[in-house]
Amino acid sequence: MPTSLSLSLRRLWTLDKFAYSLRVFLAFSGALLLSWALADIGLVIPLFLGIIASALSETDDSWQGRLQALAVTLLCFATASLVVRWLFPWPWLFALALGGATFVLIMLGAIGQRYATIASGTLILSLYTMITIEHHGGVPQQDDWSQTLLILSGAAWYGAISVVWCALFSRQPVKQSMARLYRELGKYLILKSTLFEPLRGVDVEAQRLALARQNGQVVEAMNQAKEMLFRRIEGQHGSSKLNRYLRIYFIAQDIHERASSSHYPYAQLTEAFFHHDVLFRCQRLLDQQGQACKRLGKALLLNRPFEHDQSELALADLRASIEHLRAMRNPAWRELMHPLAALADNLATLEGQLASADNPDTDDAPGDVSLFDRSPGSIKDAWERIRLNLTVASPTFRHAIRLPIALLAGYGLLHLIHPTQGFWILLTTLFVCRPNFAATRRFLTQRIAGTVLGLVVGWASITLFPHPLLQTLIAVAAGVTFFAMRERHYVIATAAITLLVLCSFNQVGDGFDLIWPRLFDTLIGALIAGVAVFFILPDWQGRRLHREAASALTASRRYLEEILQQYQSGKQDDLAYRLARRNAHNADAALSTMLANLLQEPEHYRRRDADEGFRFLVSSHTLLGYLSALGAHRHRLEDAGADRLLGVAQRVADYLGQLADCLARREAMGDGEALRAALTQELEFEPQVPEEGEEERYSPLRTQLQLLVRQLAPLTEAANRLVVSDEPSTAAAPAAPTR
Repeated sequence: MPTSLSLSLRRLWTLDKFAYSLRVFLAFSGALLLSWALADIGLVIPLFLGIIASALSETDDSWQGRLQALAVTLLCFATASLVVRWLFPWPWLFALALGGATFVLIMLGAIGQRYATIASGTLILSLYTMITIEHHGGVPQQDDWSQTLLILSGAAWYGAISVVWCALFSRQPVKQSMARLYRELGKYLILKSTLFEPLRGVDVEAQRLALARQNGQVVEAMNQAKEMLFRRIEGQHGSSKLNRYLRIYFIAQDIHERASSSHYPYAQLTEAFFHHDVLFRCQRLLDQQGQACKRLGKALLLNRPFEHDQSELALADLRASIEHLRAMRNPAWRELMHPLAALADNLATLEGQLASADNPDTDDAPGDVSLFDRSPGSIKDAWERIRLNLTVASPTFRHAIRLPIALLAGYGLLHLIHPTQGFWILLTTLFVCRPNFAATRRFLTQRIAGTVLGLVVGWASITLFPHPLLQTLIAVAAGVTFFAMRERHYVIATAAITLLVLCSFNQVGDGFDLIWPRLFDTLIGALIAGVAVFFILPDWQGRRLHREAASALTASRRYLEEILQQYQSGKQDDLAYRLARRNAHNADAALSTMLANLLQEPEHYRRRDADEGFRFLVSSHTLLGYLSALGAHRHRLEDAGADRLLGVAQRVADYLGQLADCLARREAMGDGEALRAALTQELEFEPQVPEEGEEERYSPLRTQLQLLVRQLAPLTEAANRLVVSDEPSTAAAPAAPTR
């Protein structure tokens, strides 16, 4: 029994939200104990509000970085609270400051995610300050700063817990992010294995689309892991633990490149080897390697070794199957045997990477272990990022215009109809109004459903448990639930925060009187947010689809050029190569996300855009798979004909650049067929004829270039179909700023 309890606690500790929820629990409990010790339960509300705002502003960092972020956060919180108190009695000045401050804070988010998080938390705390002033009569007392100080004290209390926690357990988030990365990689490999299933009539395009979406999840997990590592490894390169996780991260990068590689059109492989077991062996190996990645993620969390003997056996079976096919000497398979062998070699290397990930300390250290810093290097750099987004083509700028207008509309309506607890209107608008229609629509419906659920549960709680002690304990539990669920189950999170509000405010007044105002204010605030995102500079995804597609092609072109440099100088996983590879996958993931958002928009505004966009995504993701295979097999070329192959590859890169330029200008590309035919003809030369009894030499570069050239036709067709649509909803817009 003790062993079972210990294992359960250990598994609980591995959950990424457990530590976050535990910190919130400690903060809420401390505030509650202080209120009981001072015999003033009314302290709970401002302390809780400060804790919530501070927890929402928390950024992942080392403890030194988190301490600096806390100082900036508290400074922003104090400034916002003071401004709200000073201007609250003068509605016109208050409205002017509300609109201006909201615009400035949203634009600060263009600098980076850390700044966006702190800015969002500052806006939330400003509204919390308004709510506490309204709750105490609507007029701030000149000499009474207690409520403001209590809110700031709650924020500082949670911040102190966060800094100490990070100092004690700084590597736990890194470990969790690595586990998530390998879990997503496992899902990707398992999904990739379905492409090798020897079945006719399978919708390969749908499979590739699902694969592209899962690739987005892998890229997101990889970006998160990289940022966590980067924030902790600065100045600590001597830390053996961090260096170990850094090697595990680089191994994941290599596994991802090999997992996303495509060595031959799978339909042709299925047709040629339908009656043989080689494709089944490929499928089983990839599936077992995916399962091994998942087990590796769990092993990292639990500090245990992991087993991948099943994938080792599957690799041996695949090699035996290929040898059997080679011994049959079927002339019809001559063109396919070398790519099939290259695929096996790629999976064998992937298997070796899995083995080394279990004990990365035994491997030689990679030559270049630097990570790219995406944060601004100076105030000038930060201002340049903001300046580039000061255009109507920027989604950040559109949101920075839209949200202040929505908040001002709610503030004006509040003074027009004088609703009870009217500042909940502004709070709902702030939480619901998102940068795009799809996110706003999702949060709008979930916010309303969660509020209704929370009000019902809150009414039952304060009815069935009238004792103040029980209600405060319920409020603490609800607060912890909110932070545990807010990213994955927003309905439950909204219900929990509504329950916290009812139980907390019931300690200093009548919680029943808050039920109907809270419901009506939520409906009004959600309606304002919905109207704002629909009518005020709406950011319909179809308007930017061609530019996002152009960005994906541009990133693929740069990735190809970096690969070609590696073929000239030799394989080296330096920062330039890794950055080009990451940017290509980031662009692919961004296009996939945009299309998912596009599907949530009204039919009138998306029309054909979604169908054409998904066709392009499938083609561009296939192209990225061929590029990944090129990268997986890169090495210095010494054979005859190398210069000629590299010249063809450069012309393919130039073609991708021209196609990207046409997409960005929203123009169809012409005269591409002759160039593609010329490239195909150039790749048909035989660099060296094998002598009798000698095995035919195989060039992965040549084979992959042939696949790339073949892919240019469907890619060009998909790009042209993307730009010929003449619906008003997809009219050309100014070029978006880049960073």
